[in-house]
Amino acid sequence: RSYSVTGVQTCALPISKSKIKWDETLGKIFLKHKVSSKNLKYLLQANDSLFNPKQIKAGQKYTTFYSRDTNSTIQYLVYEHSPMDYIIFDLRDSLKIEVLKKECVTYRKTSCGIIESSLWEAMKKYDINPVIALELSEIYAWSIDFFGLQKNDSFLVVYDEQFVDSTSNGITKIHGARFNHNNKAYYAVPFEQNEQITFFDLEGNSLRKAFLKAPLRFNRISSKFSNSRMHPILKIRRAHHGVDYAAPAGTPVYSIGDGTIIEKGQKTGEGNYLKIKHNSVYKTAYLHLHSFAKGIKTGMQVSQGQLIGYVGNTGHSTGPHLDFRFWKNEKAIDPLKVESPSIEPIKEEYRQNFEKVKKETLLLLGEL
Repeated sequence: RSYSVTGVQTCALPISKSKIKWDETLGKIFLKHKVSSKNLKYLLQANDSLFNPKQIKAGQKYTTFYSRDTNSTIQYLVYEHSPMDYIIFDLRDSLKIEVLKKECVTYRKTSCGIIESSLWEAMKKYDINPVIALELSEIYAWSIDFFGLQKNDSFLVVYDEQFVDSTSNGITKIHGARFNHNNKAYYAVPFEQNEQITFFDLEGNSLRKAFLKAPLRFNRISSKFSNSRMHPILKIRRAHHGVDYAAPAGTPVYSIGDGTIIEKGQKTGEGNYLKIKHNSVYKTAYLHLHSFAKGIKTGMQVSQGQLIGYVGNTGHSTGPHLDFRFWKNEKAIDPLKVESPSIEPIKEEYRQNFEKVKKETLLLLGEL
């Protein structure tokens, strides 16, 4: 591997590769390579604004370069701080440090596949970056249930992928997609409207639906999302992955979005509760309910804004309130920080530009 070092082509020097051990310090590494403590002290003090030796992390790679003479004296040590950033310790007479970035190359890629069991399995079969599965599930979160895919469903996606040293550094942009599910083609056209890039179908309708800002008309938020909150009854610190809305008992509670009720019941801590699956990405839960709305039962479909229950004081609760919880890809997230996407279709003033972008997207997808 060749690194860009001022005035030297490092690939011409003998090298050895290693990884930082859990108990290693920069001092130990240099001592092992017979660099004097005096030179190391000068090197770090003279370049303290460029690099803090405490930043080195166990498991990170480093490469040492040696002179070609019989002494094999260390010339450089290159520490790979991140996939893009590397630090060069020049141990020749100059004794200096360079902080540099590797070249990053972006490629336009087109990937397609046919579903046999799951989207993840298709990514493996067709050797596609698995992040694409996450991107597609985000784009089509409101259109397709990715846990209900059918055999012979298919996908086609055009995107930019960034590479450093032939290793993927992430997906940077989706230029368009088509997903065939249950014999229906779902197109995704990226377009910027209201200073936000979102995906639309070929008619200019948003692929995303908005959540309600809150599941009830509440008086105040009595407790926010926290990884360490003193429980008012148990008197211990533990995570509170929800938002408490203080409201009078009997206050109506509404579903924040379309979905299916997957749990309805009663637990010691949660009291009366409901859990709703909105799609393959998002789930919500409503805790400490006094009672449920008439007809509410497990397995039924609910609509955004539909009455599902009433605020109560059941379970471990010090007063009437709703504990509202939100999950994204099975991970608890702060409901107050969920970005509720716009469901506004393409505005007339943007229609001409949208039609141009749509045509370009269809060309990329091989449709024109």
